[in-house]
Amino acid sequence: MADVMTKEQRRKNMKAIKSVSKLESVLSTELWKKGFRFRRNSKTLFGKPDISIKKYKTVIFIDSCFWHQCPIHGNMPKTNTEFWKKKLKRNIERDKEVNHYYTEKGWHLKRVWEHEIKEDLDVVVKDLSRVIMEAKAKEM
Repeated sequence: MADVMTKEQRRKNMKAIKSVSKLESVLSTELWKKGFRFRRNSKTLFGKPDISIKKYKTVIFIDSCFWHQCPIHGNMPKTNTEFWKKKLKRNIERDKEVNHYYTEKGWHLKRVWEHEIKEDLDVVVKDLSRVIMEAKAKEM
């Protein structure tokens, strides 16, 4: 299927897409208030984790229910299904590769589903705080 936009229109459209989601901003703001210092979307780390603390060898990924195919909320588009099956399957494979990479290197890794943040931000923040504090204790 041909693109309905010109190359310049597509380029402008793609440049407008933000690399940081609203959920990521909400969660990182809460963690920052708790006193945790971190980097967001670090390009120097494999898989560009949403939140990373190199000092404690900790990475956090916030997974969208659609893009990462949440077992509860993930759905398949009704049009162009072959493309989407391939695309979403590759995302899941990439998540496994990233998980394997960090566990092999001894890093602390946590994945959070989009719906978990929407349902109860406080529970997610408490859980991530616990994970970070455990990582801090091991790295000190």
